[in-house]
Amino acid sequence: MISIDLAGQNAVVFGVANKNSIAWSIVQKLSEAGVRLALPYLGEKLGDRVRKLAQELPQEPILVECDVTKEEQVEAVFERIAQEMGSLDMLVHSIAFANRSDLEGHFKDTSRDGYLLAMEISAFSLLRLMHYAEPLMSENGGSVIALTYMASQRTVGNYNVMGSAKAALEHAVRQLAFELGPKNIRVNAISAGPVNTLSARGIGGFKTMLEANAERACLKRNITVDEVGNAGLFLLSPMSSGITAETLYVDAGFNTVQLS
Repeated sequence: MISIDLAGQNAVVFGVANKNSIAWSIVQKLSEAGVRLALPYLGEKLGDRVRKLAQELPQEPILVECDVTKEEQVEAVFERIAQEMGSLDMLVHSIAFANRSDLEGHFKDTSRDGYLLAMEISAFSLLRLMHYAEPLMSENGGSVIALTYMASQRTVGNYNVMGSAKAALEHAVRQLAFELGPKNIRVNAISAGPVNTLSARGIGGFKTMLEANAERACLKRNITVDEVGNAGLFLLSPMSSGITAETLYVDAGFNTVQLS
């Protein structure tokens, strides 16, 4: 177990879906470090899951519904944080969505509405979250991480429009890091290798992807959500105080291997 004391700090984590999600692993690491948490959720179905998970945490988190495509709900999240926390030290963006029909077949057949929806939820949402988060971080600075994937840089079968969205997300990370750096707000991304999460299972051929990664990666295995959680804790904490505008690969070295 990695031990670090972050008591007295506040974080909001977007994207907790279930106990296997990367966002939940990051939540657990932050909670162990003493961080007070706000956990926005999408809709009552996910809300029930998040509320059940929240019972496992030593400190009761702020739970609030938030659809990032609805401006009033995004604004309400940060109003609640301002009222109950006063300030914000960390933000985690672990949100991505594309219609299943746009993750199948040919990329050229992606619908206009589907492309725009994937971009709005998976990339543009980071800008809206930071629009409201930045004033709450302005006094002491803060740290932000977004979850991405290697398809932002390489061609990955069946990833289609999500590859476009992840590329846009990584650009947003760099641009935000540049703009917010003078306020001591750091913005980074974690590019995780394939892990068996709810969202990953929506990608066609995911089992084959797992097998190929384990065979070719430097460590000859796949990663765990716990390893991504540890990386998230590192980037969110003062241990990474000199790191911003970076994409940290947590994929057992797969991204460095030349594919034949």
